[in-house]
Formats: sequence, C-alpha cells, structure tokens
Amino acid sequence: MSGAEVKADGADVQPGGADVKSDAVEAEPSLTPGVRLGGLSFVWRPWVVLVTLLLAAATFLVFCLSIGVGDFPIGLPQVVATLLGRGEQVDEFVIMDLRMPRALAGLVVGVALGVSGAITQSIARNPLASPDILGITSGASATAVFLVTVSGGTAAAIVDSVGLSAAALAGGLGTGLLVYFLAWRRGVEGLRLILIGISVSAVMESITTWLLATADIRDVAQAQAWLVGSLDSREWNEVWVALWGTLALLVVVAVVAFQFKPMHLGDDVAAGLGVRFTAVRAVLLLCAVLLAGVAVSAAGPVPFVALVAPQVAMRLARCPTPPLVASALVGALLLIGADLVARTALPIGLPVGVVTAAIGGPFLVYLLVRANRR
Repeated sequence: MSGAEVKADGADVQPGGADVKSDAVEAEPSLTPGVRLGGLSFVWRPWVVLVTLLLAAATFLVFCLSIGVGDFPIGLPQVVATLLGRGEQVDEFVIMDLRMPRALAGLVVGVALGVSGAITQSIARNPLASPDILGITSGASATAVFLVTVSGGTAAAIVDSVGLSAAALAGGLGTGLLVYFLAWRRGVEGLRLILIGISVSAVMESITTWLLATADIRDVAQAQAWLVGSLDSREWNEVWVALWGTLALLVVVAVVAFQFKPMHLGDDVAAGLGVRFTAVRAVLLLCAVLLAGVAVSAAGPVPFVALVAPQVAMRLARCPTPPLVASALVGALLLIGADLVARTALPIGLPVGVVTAAIGGPFLVYLLVRANRR
C-alpha cells in the first residue's frame, strides 16, 4: 500500500478531520484578485473600475454639452460627430475654433487640480491639505499680481517676454518649495505642513491685497479679473502649454505612484519594503506643486477644486485614500460642470471661480465639522 493510500485510509477512519480541514479552508478570507503585466502587478477592484468608467463617461458627456451650449447651439449628436471628424463645416468652425479652447482648458485644469489635491492630501494624510490651503495658489497669484500692477519698463518687459502664465507657475513653485522646507524637520508631518501652508498663504494674500491697494486702477481691474479664476477667452497657445505640461507631470506621477502605495501603511512599513519614502514624497509633492502651478497659470486661482475632487472621488470609489484617476476625473467634471452652470444657469455670466467657491465653501465647513466630531 502506498503512502497516498495510507493517508486516504486515515481520512476514512477519521471523517471529522476532513470536515474540520474543509471548514478551515472555507473560513479563510478571500484575497483581492490581482493582475500582472510583465514586472508590474495591479490589484483588481471591480467597484473602483466601474466608478472610474462612469466618471469618464459623465465627464465626456458634460464636456460635449459645454461645447454645444452658446449663442449658436449645437446638439449633442452633432458635437460628437464633429469631434469624430464627421461634422459640418459650420459646426467644425464653431466647435474647434471658438469653443474647444475653453472646454479643453477646463478639462486640463480640472485634471491637474484633482491630481494635485489627491497627492497633497495623501502625503499629509489630511483631507484639508490642498494647493489652496498650502498657499501654492496664493503664491502664484501674488507673483502674477505683482507683474501686472508694478510699474516700470523692466516689469513690463518681463511680462511681455515670459508671460503671465509662466510667472504664476514660477510663483507657485517657489511658494511650494518654501512651504516644504519650512515644514521639514527630519521628514514632513501632515499637520505641520498644513499649519505652515496656512501661514504662508496668509502672507501671500496680504502681499496681493497690498499690491492691489497701491496700484493703478486700470492694473487693478486686470489683476482682479485674473484673480477670480476664469476660463473666458482661452487661446490655443495657453491650452497647449497647460496640456503638455500636465501630461508630462502625470507620466512622472504614474511612474512614482507604484512606490507611493506602501507609504499609506506608514514610513516604517514602507522602509521595510524597500521604498525610499523621503525621495518619493519629495518627487510627488513637487509634481503636485507644478500641477497646481500649471492650473493657475492657465485659468487663474480656481478655488476649492483641488480640495473637493479627491474627497468626492474617495467616497465614490470607497477607497481609504484619494484615488488618482478618479480624482482627476472628478476635478475635470466639477470644473467643466461649474463653467457650464456659470454660463447657462445663472442670470448673468460669471467666472467659474465664483461657482466653485460656492460649492467648495460649504464642503470645507463639512470637512471641518466632521473632523471636529471625530
């Protein structure tokens, strides 16, 4: 008799043992299925995938509706046909030459703000951490207002050669680096980062107010129109700069994001898994600052999108941390939808920043009340 037969006979003599083993196997928790592509592995979460696909469909629908609304209304089928290259010549001129820059700018800025907010909130492990709170947008605004309101030929030459968008991007980057270095103390702790960001933001807003109070009234009008945050009068050159800049930064985020996941378990666990969490955190925070700077340079400081989008995406996807792709789609959906509301649902046309502030203000109060209850 072979060993296999003896083992089988033993199982027949003690039937309870087989039952106990079967129960133990059935009691084991089922692991989340994964997908492996070459050297990369992914966790398969059907609900997250479904939510992401629905958000993508909703974003595309609102994007097409935004293009079709205007003094010359175009139906949704005609918009889709034009985007596919099968539209009429009149529709193609109205959509591609007149309305596409504004809609595409809203899409790019919303994606940039959504990803930027998701990164900062994940690094700080605090839902209040966003480019608005950390002073990045305030620094970009202060730099742009300085170049608009200051007098003198040197400043005018700088504005003409470099451009207001590049100046805002540089201001946001400088402010973000300042906040990071001030918050550094053998690492970056979330609460310290937020408190220093609030302080730097207050300083930058004070500088902006002082510049507006002492400048010429014509320069103040130009700066104030930019400070509200608007998608009006977008041009293709501005859209292309924002689009390629955002795509380049998203590639970097996608590469580094695989090493960022273990950091949610804590720095000690990440270090045990071989993750250089200090370098990864610095690279991701730099990408978040640059994404926020690109967004501000393209549309001005649109408030609260980077704060609201990751939190909404996290609740829809039922994830413990803000998902990057879903946050990008929610940011785009929120910004394009707010612009559509500002142009159609209100008695007068308002900048998109007014609508996002009306949405984000109550949501910020909700987050504060929820954190206070905890």
